[in-house]
Amino acid sequence: MNICGVEIKGSEAIFAVATRASGALEHLPLSVKKIALEDDDEASNVKAFAQQIATFVRENGIAHIAIKKRSKKGEFAGGPTTFKIETVFQLLEDCEVMLLSPQTINAQMKKHDFELPAALNKYQHEAYKAACSALMKGGK
Repeated sequence: MNICGVEIKGSEAIFAVATRASGALEHLPLSVKKIALEDDDEASNVKAFAQQIATFVRENGIAHIAIKKRSKKGEFAGGPTTFKIETVFQLLEDCEVMLLSPQTINAQMKKHDFELPAALNKYQHEAYKAACSALMKGGK
């Protein structure tokens, strides 16, 4: 099973896909590594972003998405744009979306000691950890 990990940072959704082949975690490189939502006050921009995400998911055969959850309040709270982006993912048809807390991701990382592939850009690390955590947590 392939899981697309997503980290939402500012106005960008950052992707990394992981799979578990014969028990080992593997990174599946994609040509698209992130998609940005420009000026989320404009409905047309939000719709265009949603279309880009739907196309990305369809073209890459993604049926499972793990999003690194952001805090709703406090010092590290996510901004309003990040929650719009999260909603776009949750509204996708034929796609299971799960939210994983940073604590869950860190616990899975510690327990299973995921290796971060050299092919990943540094900005994709958190998305990859989310994907790996979902794979290990679900036992899939």
